[in-house]
Amino acid sequence: MSAPHAPALPVQGLIFDMDGTMVDSMPWHAKSWVEFTRRHGIAMPAGEILRRTTGRTGAECMREVFERELSEAECLALVHEKEEIYRELFDARFAEVAGFTAFARLAAARGLKLAVGTAGDRHNIAFVMQRLKMDPAPQALVGGDEGFAGKPTPAIFLEAARRIGVAPERCIVFEDAPFGIEAARRGGMRAVAVCSTHSAEELAGPHVIAAVRDYHELIQSNFLETLDAALS
Repeated sequence: MSAPHAPALPVQGLIFDMDGTMVDSMPWHAKSWVEFTRRHGIAMPAGEILRRTTGRTGAECMREVFERELSEAECLALVHEKEEIYRELFDARFAEVAGFTAFARLAAARGLKLAVGTAGDRHNIAFVMQRLKMDPAPQALVGGDEGFAGKPTPAIFLEAARRIGVAPERCIVFEDAPFGIEAARRGGMRAVAVCSTHSAEELAGPHVIAAVRDYHELIQSNFLETLDAALS
């Protein structure tokens, strides 16, 4: 774990990306892209797809992968097909990023407000939340099918902050992807890089206050105690 430095303002809210940040799902997204592109005769490798699309909304992903304009109806049908493949693959091997639910429970016990801000759609959000069984549940869930622009724009994170009633500068975003780290910066939020799919170097930035492999590192380093959360 890189050494965290003290945030400039007391923290009141934590916003978590979902795929690769809360759950160890990115290998299964990659496998689902392999099957999806095979069905549609698309030659783009899964690694290239993930590089170009991770953090983007479903419709944005499909336009990127098909490399042409698609109607909203076409995008919806294609996203539904691809994500059904993903959920079927991941269901049998479902796993959280190590320590996530324990860390979230500790954060909530300290009075921090929790939100999820993901480019995933409502079906993937429900799939994950039903299996994680977070207690307490996040106070806000913002998905990529709600009409917000995907990452690296900050719209999803800003809406998550709005819904929990916390100013962006008092939020920390947890992210595993470069687009998400950049979205946090553009939104005026600090970030923790969760290095489940990318290196700390790939997720670096002046607003990144820690880089970790998983949440056990944050728990063991007493990360929450360093935040000096100001609670209203």
